[in-house]
Amino acid sequence: MEAELIVDARNATGESPVWSVAEQALYWVDIPAQRLHRWTASDGQSTSWQAPEMLACIARHVDGSWIAGMQSGLFRLSAKDNGSLASSPLAAVKHAHADMRFNDGRCDRQGRFWAGTMLLDMAAGAPVGALYRYSAEQTEPLTAQLTDFIVPNGLGFSPDGRTMYLSDSHPSVQKIWAFDYDIDSGTPHNRRLFVDMNHHLGRPDGAAVDADGCYWICGNDAGLVHRFTPQGKLDRSLAVPVKKPAMCAFGGAGLDTLFVTSIRPGGDLSDQPLAGGVFALQPGVKGLEEPLFAS
Repeated sequence: MEAELIVDARNATGESPVWSVAEQALYWVDIPAQRLHRWTASDGQSTSWQAPEMLACIARHVDGSWIAGMQSGLFRLSAKDNGSLASSPLAAVKHAHADMRFNDGRCDRQGRFWAGTMLLDMAAGAPVGALYRYSAEQTEPLTAQLTDFIVPNGLGFSPDGRTMYLSDSHPSVQKIWAFDYDIDSGTPHNRRLFVDMNHHLGRPDGAAVDADGCYWICGNDAGLVHRFTPQGKLDRSLAVPVKKPAMCAFGGAGLDTLFVTSIRPGGDLSDQPLAGGVFALQPGVKGLEEPLFAS
């Protein structure tokens, strides 16, 4: 099962792929480049827009705009004809440390937006990251719901929305946890170890959940995307031709294609010239439509 390159994007940090069913198009971001990208399945064409600051994670708003976790907080973004993104602030964040940004994020099944923060200097290994929840009716400032992470990542929700998954992808941690999730209050509890990625290849990066409730996680540094059952058992691993797959998302006409974004590191790339590209896999299972942010 070979991975197909769909965009030789050469993203520095390609993240947060989101499939638009209405447009039959894949959106994703390049974090340090501050860009939102779109690939349209019908013609294979790509378009991009420039954001005003680092753009880390996105979710589609019900009105067609985007909610995004950036550097200084959460913003609402709309694409303009001139190639820029119009932005309006939704909620500021009081970071625990200077030089932080949002990282991985998505909506729960009820349309609340969740996103985690991290220190830009990942090598410092500082556990100052936190996970935040934002809903449309919210008026108070963002409040950390979970804390003490270095690089919160791998956020995902089971098909019924009652289990939340979250990882810490820092090399000193490399663990994935599961939480019971109260769908009425949007509150995670009963945290427990789901998978210790120290026993598997790659660091746990971005994730997706399929229609069977299995959890797909990018094995960063290993060139693999792993599928774990709801019991935390490794079911299969699919290869991509780059070392650093970053995040995956289901899409395509039947939601049966797994799209994978990746990271293009500095240095000699002779052994992975497609690093930073976006790939498509046929995993043999279907995914779920990504929830819209509910207004």
